[in-house]
Amino acid sequence: MALLSVIRRWHLRDGLSIREIARRTGLSRNTIRKYLRSDEVEPRFRVPERPSKLDAYAERLLSMIAESGPRIFAQKGPRF
Repeated sequence: MALLSVIRRWHLRDGLSIREIARRTGLSRNTIRKYLRSDEVEPRFRVPERPSKLDAYAERLLSMIAESGPRIFAQKGPRF
């Protein structure tokens, strides 16, 4: 379920305080207050595009996986 709809439901319908909602969600009280005042449906988080540290080794890793195949799994014993 959407986080903002849960926060609004707890506050408006269930009558929970901002402090109690903050305790339950782990968000700060200021964040809860900001969400309750906003008209947004969901918070927008902008995640920048970042290259992976393994991009430089991708071809080599894929070739190693293709060469070894199921042998990797056969060498490891069962986990208990």
